[in-house]
Amino acid sequence: MILSQTFYSRPTRQVAQDLLGQILVHETPHGKAAGRIVEVEAYLPKNDPGCHASRGMTPRNRVMFGQAGRAYVYFCYGNHYLFNVVTEKEGVPGAVLIRALEPVEGSGLMAQRRGRPDTGDRGLTNGPGKLAQALGIVKEHNGARLWKKPVYLQKARREENIGVTTRIGITEGSELPLRFYLEGNPYLSVKPGADRPSPGKRKKLRPPRSL
Repeated sequence: MILSQTFYSRPTRQVAQDLLGQILVHETPHGKAAGRIVEVEAYLPKNDPGCHASRGMTPRNRVMFGQAGRAYVYFCYGNHYLFNVVTEKEGVPGAVLIRALEPVEGSGLMAQRRGRPDTGDRGLTNGPGKLAQALGIVKEHNGARLWKKPVYLQKARREENIGVTTRIGITEGSELPLRFYLEGNPYLSVKPGADRPSPGKRKKLRPPRSL
């Protein structure tokens, strides 16, 4: 079952946690590639200097101010795309960055796109730029409706506990505990504790009864 548009029209922090365990899918003429979401970062509409929308609307971040459930895709550091999910109500700019996936279908296609052998190694999708390349997500997918094909999120069950740390690779707002991940998953982009020296910033959340 594809997640409905209403799934995304909620507070960003809540959506970020509920995205863990769901399946991100991209169907193309070349085949279908899909991965289970195992790591995300939330970017809040208020009091979050790390959010792209913290200084108002620009041509780059306009999608964030629009309809929840749209894809927000942008080019980062001149060499890779990053895939985000727009959240909140229309006019309230929140988003969730998908940081890592566990491949569940189309690993051969993912490996081909990444220029790697199809060995099932974690290097295919254990980072935001890697997973976008593996799934064939590019600039043209910016604004895509994620409750419709070809790029969509499929509902799945989750049993693991959720871990929380501060976010990675940003300077402003780096102290906020807004990175969420599935504990023990080998496809995480950075092992918990390796990104920040203080273990006191790590927390545990129990999985919900159902989604």
